[in-house]
Amino acid sequence: MSTHARQNRRKTLIGFVSSKMGDKSVKVTVPYKTPHPLYHKVINRKTVLPVHAEKNETKVGDKIEVMETRPISRLKRWRVIRVVEASVGLDIVAVTEKDVAEAVPTKTTKKTSPAVPASA
Repeated sequence: MSTHARQNRRKTLIGFVSSKMGDKSVKVTVPYKTPHPLYHKVINRKTVLPVHAEKNETKVGDKIEVMETRPISRLKRWRVIRVVEASVGLDIVAVTEKDVAEAVPTKTTKKTSPAVPASA
């Protein structure tokens, strides 16, 4: 059996990168709609998939296509095929304690005015 025919049997989904888990790993959220069993109102649902990203080319907010694959780790059973649409937003950068200390004055970082001598 050729590898091309084998890959066509695998499921593919399109979702959004919700977070980067570590090196070569991302979490992908796949949204879908389903009717409520009793009231028949359409409900928004989501599935979160741990996905293997071999090239680390994805970032948070990207719309990507993922394909089912053999088990890569304890949770990862999907891999990135391609980036369908790159995110337009800015890259998310972690805030350090130093950045927070510079922005928010505290007792230790407040500048106190010199003491005014009390008149007798």
